[in-house]
Amino acid sequence: MTDPVRTCEGGDVTDLWTVLRQNTSARIGLGRVGDSLPTTRVLEFAAAHAAARDAVHHPLDVDALVAAIEPLGLGTPSVVASQASDRSEYLRRPDLGRQPTHDFSVEPADADIGIVLADGLSPIALTEHAAGVVGAIKDVLAPQYSIATPVIATQARVALGDHIGAAQKVGTLIVVIGERPGLSVADSVGIYLTHLPRPGRADSERNCISNIHPPGGQSYVGAARVVAALVEGARALGRSGVDLKDTSRTLAE
Repeated sequence: MTDPVRTCEGGDVTDLWTVLRQNTSARIGLGRVGDSLPTTRVLEFAAAHAAARDAVHHPLDVDALVAAIEPLGLGTPSVVASQASDRSEYLRRPDLGRQPTHDFSVEPADADIGIVLADGLSPIALTEHAAGVVGAIKDVLAPQYSIATPVIATQARVALGDHIGAAQKVGTLIVVIGERPGLSVADSVGIYLTHLPRPGRADSERNCISNIHPPGGQSYVGAARVVAALVEGARALGRSGVDLKDTSRTLAE
């Protein structure tokens, strides 16, 4: 295999992967100096690792998120916390992140669609992308469906949304959640769709749209189109999950 990095006279290094690297955030063509990575790549890795740790541990600014969602015209979000008391317990006890606190309460909405904004493993991602995602979802769904006021969930796993959706009495629940940070992207959100949410739903009864982080990942509008197709399919099928397929590309043709 041809060495992608060529060392020239005088110590200059010509990286033949530069053009390819401009088109992806993947860690490709890292090269080598002797038996080790080049110092630049080592420093890039350390910076990416630090960014991932920051994304996990940075607390969600709930007030700022409420202020970002209110102008969308869906009402003032309420806030629900999981039984995980802090970030440390949230990371050690995923089961607590799936359960609401014992005094949990949200108002019934009797709407077609419910939206939960969960901090998940990247509160930074939710802060950055939540308003854009919810705005795009509203644009594609509001003309046809009623949408409940969004609920913000802290120290939350996806299944916490089942409790919220059941209490709101919504037909289909959309959970927008900060995804587990990687070493290339630390600010990506995912969407989990559950039809007729209720506590005890299995992960196989959900549909997921991941890697939403424009401009490098899925766009808000693109993700919203998939959500619209899944909502339509779930309502026709009467369920979500492994039996529900994404028909957004077919509908666009």
